[in-house]
Amino acid sequence: MSVAELQKKVKELEEELRRVKHGGAAPREKITEMSGEVVDTNPYSRLMALKRMGIVSDYEKIRTHTVAVVGVGGVGSVTAEMLTRCGIGKLLLFDYDKVELANMNRLFFQPHQAGLSKVEAAAATLESINPDVTFETHNYNVTTVDNFDHFMSRIQNGSLTGGSVDLVLSCVDNFEARMAVNRACNELSQTWFESGVSENAVSGHIQFLIPGETACFDCAPPLIVASQIDERTLKREGVCAASLPTTMGIVAGMLVQNVLKFLLNFGTVSYYLGYNALSDFFPTMIVRPNPQCEDSWCKKRQEEYQAKLAAQPPKEKEVIVEEEEVVHEDNDWGISLVDEDEPAPPPGTTSVVSGLAEGITVAYDRPAPTANTGAEEVGADDATSLDDLMAQMKAL
Repeated sequence: MSVAELQKKVKELEEELRRVKHGGAAPREKITEMSGEVVDTNPYSRLMALKRMGIVSDYEKIRTHTVAVVGVGGVGSVTAEMLTRCGIGKLLLFDYDKVELANMNRLFFQPHQAGLSKVEAAAATLESINPDVTFETHNYNVTTVDNFDHFMSRIQNGSLTGGSVDLVLSCVDNFEARMAVNRACNELSQTWFESGVSENAVSGHIQFLIPGETACFDCAPPLIVASQIDERTLKREGVCAASLPTTMGIVAGMLVQNVLKFLLNFGTVSYYLGYNALSDFFPTMIVRPNPQCEDSWCKKRQEEYQAKLAAQPPKEKEVIVEEEEVVHEDNDWGISLVDEDEPAPPPGTTSVVSGLAEGITVAYDRPAPTANTGAEEVGADDATSLDDLMAQMKAL
């Protein structure tokens, strides 16, 4: 046995010892292909049931996809776990922090992992959950000059086939790192998701970004940047940001749900989906790119996208046939025809409701209050016959 082989064997034994010491299960034998059989003995049975029920046409494709997760914190770690349990083909994990006891209020890390790098601890846990997934970890800060070039190279060449990854997921907690991911994805024309949780832990969001087609993170900068304030000066002495495993879990769930919809081509991917825990409100919208964006690569991608649209054959204009209004010369009774598909609001109702967010409408209108005139109303149990009513109308 050569020295290199011996060193490799020692490293494997040390890794196995570390797993046992920290309570981790020994890795199961690797499954080379996801079974499509929906039986209790198949570990992917309930996932493959989505295909049988007609939700997903080809769930096995999940094994061919590669996703990069930048930031393995409260949102990123749970996101990585969900993708691992869904059977993703490969995960690239980027983070430079270490696991601390302060991280134990989250859903992923364990006390015995304190002191380990987050990517190392995450990979060890995830491998024990699903050894079929390939993991690649990078313990560095993506914002530094030296690391940024390597970060871009892994996005461009880190997939299972050696090509670009299918998606980049930004789960970082600071503006500087978001801008680094934004620059890399704009330059590489890489589709990605941005996510975040507010400092008070009661709201969060996810955003789907397609370079040139939707706004990049620099197109509509937050107030902190518009005001030219260094975010590092906003940290209050002795006060840390709030953290709730519930909010982080909800945001991670929204993120992974849309990742699956994008990768497996089902449902509708949300371009922006927010969450307000105080009112359980989920606003959605589409943010279009800013032609005056300060990121030169973003403007270049916008030009490419507009050129692509211009090159497409024009859509045939739909011919709208205007129907002539039927006019009756004699209409003593005031009879009119109304389209039943679009019922008009009944008289005395109001369609204006204060406090509704943009894009929200009421299911029905509440009747407006009316003053009591004292006049008698004809009730359902009125004894007047139909013939008597017709005679009264003719006498008018």
